[in-house]
Amino acid sequence: MIDIEFLESLVRLLDDSSLDNLEIRRGGTRVRLSKSPGGSATVEAQGAPATPNHAAPAAPAAAPAPEAGGPAAEASSSGLVDITSPMVGTFYRAPSPEAAPYVEVGGNVATGDVLCVIEAMKLMNELECETAGRIVEICAENAEPVDYGQVLFRVAPA
Repeated sequence: MIDIEFLESLVRLLDDSSLDNLEIRRGGTRVRLSKSPGGSATVEAQGAPATPNHAAPAAPAAAPAPEAGGPAAEASSSGLVDITSPMVGTFYRAPSPEAAPYVEVGGNVATGDVLCVIEAMKLMNELECETAGRIVEICAENAEPVDYGQVLFRVAPA
């Protein structure tokens, strides 16, 4: 688990500097913060799920982010890869109510493609695909709450 005081000190460091982005690796954890509105803030820890956050320019924030093989992408006995929620929040299939969903059942995805957004504490966290393949099932309903570890997508690996 990442130390909140450490994260807060990184946010203060970034705010007080002329830097726009900051990335630090420590042990099995990677922390990346950005001041830019289009930038993202992420934390990747060994065994934690992957999730970029879009942070406000003056207040970057961080959220758990997965590494390959972490709980965000686990192979099931059927050969499908389960993509699970890296956090508790609200699941959204599209970036906005008017926009088309990121993915559809039957659609092909590549590693790094955005699958959905999970809103947690007013931060919109994009969940990226860790396995190239085809979306077989979308297991969560749009605009509904999801729990940590809940299966969101099932992907047939390419």
